[in-house]
Amino acid sequence: MTADEIRQAFLEFMAERGHVIIPRSPLIPHDDPTTLFTGSGMQPLLPYLLGAAHPAGGRLADSQTCLRVQDIEEVGDNRHTTFFEMLGNWSLGEYFKEEQIPQIWTFLTEKVGLDPDRIYVSCFSGDPAHGIPKDEEAAGIWTRLFTAAGVSTGTFDAGTEEHAAAVGTDGARIAFYGKKNWWCRGGSAADMPIGEPGGPDSEIFYLFPDVEHDPAYGANCHQNCDCGRFIELGNSVFMEYRKTETGFEELPRRNVDYGGGLARIAAAAMDSPDVFRITLLWPIVERLQELSGRSYDDETRAMRVVADHLRGAVFLAVDGVQPSNKAQGYVMRRLIRRAIRFAFDLGLEENFFAEVVPTISRIYEAHYPEVADHSEYVLRVLAKEEQAFRRTLRKGLKQLNAYRATGVTGRELFLLSDTFGFPVELSTEEARRQGIELSADWRAEFDEQLDAQRRRSQRTTTLHV
Repeated sequence: MTADEIRQAFLEFMAERGHVIIPRSPLIPHDDPTTLFTGSGMQPLLPYLLGAAHPAGGRLADSQTCLRVQDIEEVGDNRHTTFFEMLGNWSLGEYFKEEQIPQIWTFLTEKVGLDPDRIYVSCFSGDPAHGIPKDEEAAGIWTRLFTAAGVSTGTFDAGTEEHAAAVGTDGARIAFYGKKNWWCRGGSAADMPIGEPGGPDSEIFYLFPDVEHDPAYGANCHQNCDCGRFIELGNSVFMEYRKTETGFEELPRRNVDYGGGLARIAAAAMDSPDVFRITLLWPIVERLQELSGRSYDDETRAMRVVADHLRGAVFLAVDGVQPSNKAQGYVMRRLIRRAIRFAFDLGLEENFFAEVVPTISRIYEAHYPEVADHSEYVLRVLAKEEQAFRRTLRKGLKQLNAYRATGVTGRELFLLSDTFGFPVELSTEEARRQGIELSADWRAEFDEQLDAQRRRSQRTTTLHV
């Protein structure tokens, strides 16, 4: 199945089960000053998960576009992207684990056709200090599903990722983790404020047996290992507790929040651990191969970064963001400039956005017609930024190379930013790429230069009042 077919199948599957299909929310959250971007499928629905009544009812589903830049430097491996889609379904008091877990199992194994023998899961190991029990209920449901499919089971109390990596799970189909399988906005049960809801979650992983475990991530592989042998496909959050002054109590209305990564499910469906080979990304890679004359196998990381960052910038432009030096605009500018920098590695040293953006529009025009509707505007916005940055990129790279013998401190990084328009994140990343020594205190040194500039600006302003 293609990614488009999986998205459509999921929405139809959920509609058949009484879910109302709701439209995607923009990448820029409305009325939420706490975050720059919609970073998960559940984020736009948080008020309803916390108790508000949704106008469409208690069974909802969608495919939500998301953007996360916290791990931007990880883009280039086989599974991380800044822009992605989350397939989501929600129960606002309508059903719970007994319905949720089997319906996701059915979708993945029967509709998508994933091999049940390569599916592994994780559940919450409990929190005795706060009186929260181990999630034996979810594990029991998973055990029944695996057994009915003729798949061997077995459980393992991992506790933490570090413990699982140290001792291994002995091939257990179900691994219990602590904090990793607890959901709340505060991160852990101990940090939750009074009145805050939370609950255990159950994650689904797909095994790629041909991927060898990388011991850099620990002696043993396990469900939550980052080596790429297991890829998380999605998770179901079971929001069933509220923190009180004396501990935790059960919520009067228990909710379900499921989010599944469309790209990762599509990659699993084609039996590839590489999400860039799916139909939402591969046409972009193919266009980059045509333009550069280079192969994906030889220039894997550069093509992944360019494809991902351009796609993210396109959707940001569709949702009204323009490159700037503040907030969402700064992130958009960073995506564009990183894409241009990595394009240099492909030999694309002239403007090329106009050759790639139409490919991105064609990929998404059927399901997200707003992308095609705004294609001319999007191209104008991105091309303008591309032209502006290319004028400074060569100068910035040349200046950075001049520091090869002496190394780079925060003072030089500030010069690159202030004079050459070279973002500090790009400068430090480039220095590491080229093996140029970076001062251990570069951030403090950079901030000192920035503060000095601000003070000079304030004095100048005062003199002219």
